[in-house]
Amino acid sequence: MVRRIPGILAAIAVLLGTSPPAAADEALWALLTGGGQVLVIRHATAPGVGDPAGFRLDDCATQRNLSAAGREEARRLGAALRARGVPIGRVLSSQWCRCLETARLAFGTAEPWAPLNSFFNERQRGPAQTEEVRALVAKAPAGGNLVLVSHQVNIAALTGQYPASGEVIVLTPQGEGIFRVAGRLPPSALPRD
Repeated sequence: MVRRIPGILAAIAVLLGTSPPAAADEALWALLTGGGQVLVIRHATAPGVGDPAGFRLDDCATQRNLSAAGREEARRLGAALRARGVPIGRVLSSQWCRCLETARLAFGTAEPWAPLNSFFNERQRGPAQTEEVRALVAKAPAGGNLVLVSHQVNIAALTGQYPASGEVIVLTPQGEGIFRVAGRLPPSALPRD
């Protein structure tokens, strides 16, 4: 009976119109290798929630920052994308230090972009920021895949998905303000050294 479980799961997946996880993962990697996608990444692990009272964007010492595990997650993500030959174009990031550090460790660069800034403590900013990001995400990027590093609250407002720290949500631009969620790459799906 135990030997038949993978076959049964694959049959159920076919009946439900889904792919077995390994096939779905490979299809997502192939999509990324082809370029033209948007990788929306929640910053890597930074213990806690929110930021300390009085934090400042120009002073990382006043913010919640990446842990050693978070730094390793970011490096692993970049290494996995390079190993798979995923072309990376622009890398935009929230101005928060944990997002900038995630982007720089993974991709070697980060262009700060205010619409990706957290609106966790200022929810009224959410709709306008989300619309600005949506307009960018709906257009197919030229020259590889577009990378956006942001916060869970922002990503949830944009996609309806709640990513874990360091998780990638892959979006396929459809034009005219529309995109579809093509898949997710949690940190646990990335190879370890």
